[in-house]
Amino acid sequence: MTTFPGSPKLLKGGIVLIEPETSNVERIIALQYNPDNLSRTLQVQDVGGEGGNRSDALRLSGPPVETLKLDAEIDATDQLEFPDQNRDAVEVGIQPQLAVLETIIYPASSQILANNQLARSGILEIVPMETLLTLFIWSKNRILPVRLTDFSVTEEAFDTNLNPIRAKVSLGMRVLNVDDLGFDHKGGNLFMSYLQNKEQLSKKFKGGDLSDFGIGEI
Repeated sequence: MTTFPGSPKLLKGGIVLIEPETSNVERIIALQYNPDNLSRTLQVQDVGGEGGNRSDALRLSGPPVETLKLDAEIDATDQLEFPDQNRDAVEVGIQPQLAVLETIIYPASSQILANNQLARSGILEIVPMETLLTLFIWSKNRILPVRLTDFSVTEEAFDTNLNPIRAKVSLGMRVLNVDDLGFDHKGGNLFMSYLQNKEQLSKKFKGGDLSDFGIGEI
């Protein structure tokens, strides 16, 4: 006799930070709730644009520039119902969840201090600080190297100590492709896997027939 196993496990989307040279996973940020909407925009990279040569009309200079937008909700209400089990939520609300997202776009304080010491010692050219590789993961079919381009937070509720306990975070991301990272970079490899998977998915599409358009031939 078998029993119903219950609801299927709900996969979560989120962000993973990795060290690009070693592929070591440094941080995993699973979204508390999956957003209802994920907005995607693809800007075609054609050759020459509107005023280009006619011989280039069907040529592409590279992958499209893909941007993503989503709104993520963070809420500590459920945790506050059990304060003994969630001391952090009682003490600081959802500030840890906000901080882990915000620090993606901050250089490390140690890097800032180190660059300040270099500047004080007379170094004229200081190499810009490199961050970890950010991956946006939305199922196994979409593991995307991205750069955060927009970040806004609306804090919607607070506890008696003015700690935020509910907020909406709006994220804008630009997918990084091989033109940005190169083929030898970990992010470039992940982008190529994403593109190749997209090509495989396109082969599952069952095309129509010219008769669907009321024509017999072209």
